[in-house]
Amino acid sequence: MVNPKTYVYGSDVVKLAKLTEKIANKYDLDCLFTSQQIDIPALKENTDNLIITAQHMDAVGPGKLGSVLPEALSYYGVDAVVLNHSEDPLTVSDLDGSIKRARKLGMLSIACADSFEQCRAVAEMHPDIMICEPADLVGSGSTSDESYVKRAIEAVHSVDPKIAVIAAAGVDDAGDVSKMLTWGADGTGGASGIVKASSWEEKLEEMMSAMSKFK
Repeated sequence: MVNPKTYVYGSDVVKLAKLTEKIANKYDLDCLFTSQQIDIPALKENTDNLIITAQHMDAVGPGKLGSVLPEALSYYGVDAVVLNHSEDPLTVSDLDGSIKRARKLGMLSIACADSFEQCRAVAEMHPDIMICEPADLVGSGSTSDESYVKRAIEAVHSVDPKIAVIAAAGVDDAGDVSKMLTWGADGTGGASGIVKASSWEEKLEEMMSAMSKFK
């Protein structure tokens, strides 16, 4: 997962997406690329193989002011949606409703959780993918340790072994990628570690080449 959050937008996020797609294609990797809603049409127009992922969605129907309508995301071709990120948490009711709406509209649901108790509780809602990461490590440059990653995966799979688990907090180089996958995660990714790199292409190459060794 490449998650530029709100670091970049417009032509810059399109540039990052094109580089991401180029290198993901080189290594034949499935890659989630998150986006602010306003940039989604441009990303869909300029890429073919990325899994374009909205950074948020609301479990609302038409008629609500200022909300991210699930049907609108579906209309513009969004493939997946991140829900309950530590920087944009949802109530249990809203998370459950959003996962169900995403499923109904054919979008992958990617739900975030922090503690092991949260991992089990969110898994009960049966999202397609979970991102398990301690909130205090997000953007810190420090990754989850081996015990956390393994116990989080165990917590999720004790409820639903079909849920894929991403471990990504603090991941910003090839060594971090290798650790997460060695410890059992199905995927990993980065945000600030990629966007703040001096060369996006070199950083993506470094991380994706490391991931390709686990295919």
